[in-house]
Amino acid sequence: MFNTILVALDGSPAGQYALNRAIEMAKAGNTKLHAAYVVETGLFSSLPTDNTVEIMYNVLQKEGEAVIDKAKTEAASHGVTLITHLKFGHAGSEIIALADTIKADLVIVGSHGKSQTDRLLIGSVSTFIVTHSKVSTMVVRS
Repeated sequence: MFNTILVALDGSPAGQYALNRAIEMAKAGNTKLHAAYVVETGLFSSLPTDNTVEIMYNVLQKEGEAVIDKAKTEAASHGVTLITHLKFGHAGSEIIALADTIKADLVIVGSHGKSQTDRLLIGSVSTFIVTHSKVSTMVVRS
């Protein structure tokens, strides 16, 4: 069994399936469960820094906080304590760095994000993590 699991959240149905699987595994193995939501800062990096960009980041941060709060509630309803992380940067890189920091021995991600547009803009986060992660990675399909 695994000692520490990190699940990547993005608010998508695939992310919810990944969370559900992570909760099941944490319950079965008395495992520490961490969840991370990454605000993709690269989406607006080419725009001039002004109030509009700041507003966009605030909206994305609030969305992330809502996803994290929902995940905590879901885990608690199954008797699992969820340790949460809100990060900023490239989602794949931030998930891999966090997995290293918390010494995760499994990363769980959804098979695809919120939209095809997201995938075109930022690439497939799950593919990036599978390719670059030093620890086992489970891709959960919806």
